[in-house]
Amino acid sequence: QVQFVESGGGLVQPGGSLRLSCAASGFTFSMYTMSWHRQAPGKERELVASISSMNGGRTSFADFVKGRFTISRDNGKNTVYLQMNNLKPEDTAVYYCNAILGRLQYWGQGTQVTVSS
Repeated sequence: QVQFVESGGGLVQPGGSLRLSCAASGFTFSMYTMSWHRQAPGKERELVASISSMNGGRTSFADFVKGRFTISRDNGKNTVYLQMNNLKPEDTAVYYCNAILGRLQYWGQGTQVTVSS
């Protein structure tokens, strides 16, 4: 059974940093692109960043996080990370881990990130 367990969210002041983790199980993690998405209240879910399947894989980022967020993965630990720096109030959202395995898309339960003074 495919499962994702996200952690690392919380309350942080503007300009602060958080590191999200997503521990995956139930599939061959190293073979799949992983991504982070987020959903703010009243808004649609949006892609934040993705990383391809090989260690040190190719990364891509939404324009609104470029230069502030990085994504990485540890295939030995079946874990993908999202390092978020210089956080802004508009980054407040629930952040979700995601993978597309064949025709099916899987999501974690999400972790809340709140950026507020």
